[in-house]
Amino acid sequence: MMKKKTIMIFAIALTMAACGTQSTKENAKEMNTLTFTTEQVAFMSTIACNEAKADYTALAEAINGGLDAGLTVSQIKEALSQLYAYTGFPRSLNALGTLQKVLEQRKTEGKTTEEGMDASPLPASYDALKQGTEVQTQLSGRPFNYDFCPAEDYYLKAHLFGDIFARDNLTHADRELITVSALSGLENVMPQLQAHVRGALNMGVTEEQLRSIPVALKATGLQAEALRCEAAIAVAVDGKNDVVCAQSPWPTGQPNTAYAQYFIGNSYLAVLDPASGLCNVSFEPGCRNNWHVHHGAVQMLICVSGRGWYQEWGREAVPLVPGTVIAVPEGVKHWHGAAKDSWMQHLTYHANAQPGNSNEWLEPVTDEQYDTLK
Repeated sequence: MMKKKTIMIFAIALTMAACGTQSTKENAKEMNTLTFTTEQVAFMSTIACNEAKADYTALAEAINGGLDAGLTVSQIKEALSQLYAYTGFPRSLNALGTLQKVLEQRKTEGKTTEEGMDASPLPASYDALKQGTEVQTQLSGRPFNYDFCPAEDYYLKAHLFGDIFARDNLTHADRELITVSALSGLENVMPQLQAHVRGALNMGVTEEQLRSIPVALKATGLQAEALRCEAAIAVAVDGKNDVVCAQSPWPTGQPNTAYAQYFIGNSYLAVLDPASGLCNVSFEPGCRNNWHVHHGAVQMLICVSGRGWYQEWGREAVPLVPGTVIAVPEGVKHWHGAAKDSWMQHLTYHANAQPGNSNEWLEPVTDEQYDTLK
């Protein structure tokens, strides 16, 4: 199916070249369709994210999986080449070198690899600035002019959205899914990530396909990157305001399934020191645990990123921000969790633990109680 679609794109491009036209409505529609299968979306997402993270061991694994799933060499090569515009030449070149090594190894092992088709030749009358302006306008949902830096504005229009996006071995929808996946792997680029989440929808990526990106990232252990992507989707698609995905060097860990029944929302657990019981717990926006009591131990909480709340029964809630340290007295009913609009991470361990110490889980913190916190 993918081969037929690629051939069709190629045929359309040849017709364009022969006629000397810029584009057709048929081609525009085709370029706004994601060409990857569900399995290929998962691998391409992890390929792009690991390229951005410069994790070339994980990248090699993702490339191998993608090739086994039917991604072509042309598609992967094009994705890694495009990403120089978002992650820089060094990462792009190193990633392409990783692809070369993978292909050499596969050849040695006798594994089949589909080369795929290269981009179609552009017509002689092709105008990169004109075409790129049209593509950028569709992606942004409105005309965009970066008057503060005209040179950068030209590079965006003529080169990125013109020269690069004109190459039809990836569709515009393909490229935006790749871009969102890569930006999810970078810290401190949330405005650009949110913009490209919206752009992906404008270029034909469905909401379901978009939400599959963080699912794929989580499946390969890219928890923080997945959370970053989910936070961008929450703002750009779900309309939530000022959702913060705190940048943190602390590991997110795995879904906290063992205690999920005692939480509202999703939390993640990273065991840092099994001997002492030191853990890092990550709460998504709005997530909090039930009221509970620690018997025979003092629980220590150290907030390390984001913003949240700690509250003891009958007392006002206390804000949790990086550096806040709470010693939860033995036998005191309490709860803790994230703010509505921010992820929160805290370290936790037990002090003064007595033999037979235990946790007593009680009723949930109701929306009425939680929603009063500002």
